[in-house]
Amino acid sequence: GLCWAALAGAAAAAKAAAGSGSRRGATTARRAAGSSWAKGRNLVGTNTRETSNEPPKDKKITILGSTGSIGTQTLDICRQHPGLFQPVGLAAGKNVKLLLEQVKEWKPAIIACDESVVDELKAGVAALGISGYEPEIVTGMDGQSAVATYKEAKTVVTGIVGCAGLIPTIEAIKAGKDIALANKETLIAGGPVIAPMFEEYGVSMLPVDSEHSAIFQCLQGVPKGGVKKIILTGSGGTFRDMSIEEMKATDPEVLRQRSTTHPNWDMGAKITVDSSTMMNKGLEVIEAHWLYGVDYDDIEVVIHPQSIVHSAIECQDTAVLMQTGWPDMRLPILYALSHPARVPADLPNPRDGRQFDDWWKGEGKDGELTFRKPDLEKYPAIRLAYKAGRRGGTMPAILSAANERAVELLLSKDIDFLDIPGVLEAVMDKAEKEDKVILSPSLDDIVEADRWARDAADVVSKESLAA
Repeated sequence: GLCWAALAGAAAAAKAAAGSGSRRGATTARRAAGSSWAKGRNLVGTNTRETSNEPPKDKKITILGSTGSIGTQTLDICRQHPGLFQPVGLAAGKNVKLLLEQVKEWKPAIIACDESVVDELKAGVAALGISGYEPEIVTGMDGQSAVATYKEAKTVVTGIVGCAGLIPTIEAIKAGKDIALANKETLIAGGPVIAPMFEEYGVSMLPVDSEHSAIFQCLQGVPKGGVKKIILTGSGGTFRDMSIEEMKATDPEVLRQRSTTHPNWDMGAKITVDSSTMMNKGLEVIEAHWLYGVDYDDIEVVIHPQSIVHSAIECQDTAVLMQTGWPDMRLPILYALSHPARVPADLPNPRDGRQFDDWWKGEGKDGELTFRKPDLEKYPAIRLAYKAGRRGGTMPAILSAANERAVELLLSKDIDFLDIPGVLEAVMDKAEKEDKVILSPSLDDIVEADRWARDAADVVSKESLAA
């Protein structure tokens, strides 16, 4: 009571001292015009270190996997923000038609493709008839590395799926390039080799994966040691509303087809199947361990069907910070390329063109967020990923490669959807029995573990079919 009485007395005294109403009005108007009070004041900004929100200018980037899902969306961002990013190198596989369209638009200085289509690419570039344009054309793994290390580039977007992205990424780090990381295997398989390189070469790794971008965004402003737990959200994939009993009773061909269609995201076939098994979440657990130095006991997986919350962190004081928005890879790509700036952007829902303002209205399925813990009997891939991560060394590389091969076997109709976890567990058991797990691996050890695990996946899948 005394405190409020004192404040009231001080306010009355100030009012008396201010004199007439007209003078008071003039003072208020002057104060409003000459300060930030007119718009409301950012009190936090006055006592913390402010960083510039200056966007990049003509930032030179190269893209590994330019014709894939991440590559084409990265070029969408470049197109939407002219003058901010300049693609100076594009590396693709065999999709020459799309690569030539990209070359015509962006005129990169260096282009890589698969060796089998290099003549077609050279002829296509010549046929474009761009006056004075003579790009360097390279092929194979050396070609991918040449694009990754291209001298003028500041950042490399690594959008190649699988272990193929590992060696070009390592070469890019050695060349002092920042990595906009969209290739999961880089850290899952290569973590033991790659993690120490960032300090050694003084480069940054900025996550493009939506979940890791969400965590990265939530971490801005959280002091070192302030994070207690990382919470990875996942939609639960296409089978989230089916019980394991219903899945077992369903025609395997129906499961195969459904496993390649996702309810919320538009992605490539491999990652869509990984979402259906929730192996993508298991692999992200291993990735989070390397990216943020968090113990496996402090990483949680939560099913969130709406895909609006992209992940969260829990701080030591129990505050939970979440990053939300449409399921759209373009924002994580933009943030990885422009960090720390928040670039003004127009990114409506990629599926229906709506702005996020619509979501707040709460009509239909909008405005609702639900969460639940995953059923590990239904999603054994999550359990296997934690097991591989805790085992460490080359075991995550073995799991990741075996999974890649198992997905290929699913797509080629050699195994059924429900066979995948059994194949993965059998490969991990085989690795232990044959002493294939190396705890402090070299890059060669990781590449060999990847090769061995693919072969092992073939062997165990044939054995299980024979049985």
